[in-house]
Amino acid sequence: MLPAVTAIVFGLGLLVWGADRFVIGAAALARSLGVPPLLIGLTVVGFGTSAPEILVSTMAALQGNPGIAIGNAIGSNIANIALILGATALIMPLTVRSDMLRREYPLLLAVSAGAFLLLLDGDLDRMDGSILLAGLCGVMLLLVRLGLHRRDHDPLAEEIEAEIPSGLPVASAVGWFLLGLAVLIVSSRMLVWGAVDVAGALGVSDLVIGLTIVAVGTSLPELAASVMSALKNEPDLAIGNVVGSNIWNLLAVLGVPGLLAPGLVPPEVLDRDILVMLALTLALFVMGRSMQTHGTINRIEGTLLLTCFIAYQGWIVWQSHGGGPT
Repeated sequence: MLPAVTAIVFGLGLLVWGADRFVIGAAALARSLGVPPLLIGLTVVGFGTSAPEILVSTMAALQGNPGIAIGNAIGSNIANIALILGATALIMPLTVRSDMLRREYPLLLAVSAGAFLLLLDGDLDRMDGSILLAGLCGVMLLLVRLGLHRRDHDPLAEEIEAEIPSGLPVASAVGWFLLGLAVLIVSSRMLVWGAVDVAGALGVSDLVIGLTIVAVGTSLPELAASVMSALKNEPDLAIGNVVGSNIWNLLAVLGVPGLLAPGLVPPEVLDRDILVMLALTLALFVMGRSMQTHGTINRIEGTLLLTCFIAYQGWIVWQSHGGGPT
């Protein structure tokens, strides 16, 4: 099992590095082409931070491991809210000032409910994949429209503009973009191979590995981005990274495997995991739109989110070792 563990460790490390290079290259290239910063953040950066999840789930589905693909999508959304926002809020309470971001909260809630309804029949087929990807196109068009209207006076636009690389030559931007993409492809194959081997050695399902090791690992770029944004006093960007990534995870990370390699949805996903994801998404919506806290996710709420994540991971491990129905 040592080679598989090594593949997971190196695969995750390369995945994080590759995603960072990919985002830098793509964002710098878009900026050199005159794309407004807010639109870069909503589209290019949103795709880039979710690229690890997309590639890992696609590789897993094509190799006949749909549990990893589905677990990665649902588990990453749970990790993004409970782990990443929980940890980030402990570092610094997160107050939303962006009207653009407030509009994304109900959008994420609607996308989450829609994905749940599509999976409710226990099958992720090509029709589901097509609907999810069509939804992604619709969401991107809506965000672009909102971004064009809000880009001149929205705090999120200022925070994104400060983070987008400037002065990077076009040739260098293209080079980083292509190198990052190549590293993402190679590292995702390493991670999937290692995850499948470890799951077999431990006697647990692919879904369990997808919900735990793979989901947390592919969420590391979002964790790094949100923590750094909080330290730079950019709370809108810290939350925006998570909200945008979760939308991409449901529409693209589930959509692509559904289109390329359709299969059955493990029953525990419907009985446990997607319900946890919906509950956390609703909690984020309430915290982000609360009039009492002015949309602030404070340290107490951050502690509660982290506690939920630890309890959820413990629940999965307990059930996978015979503690309950799996």
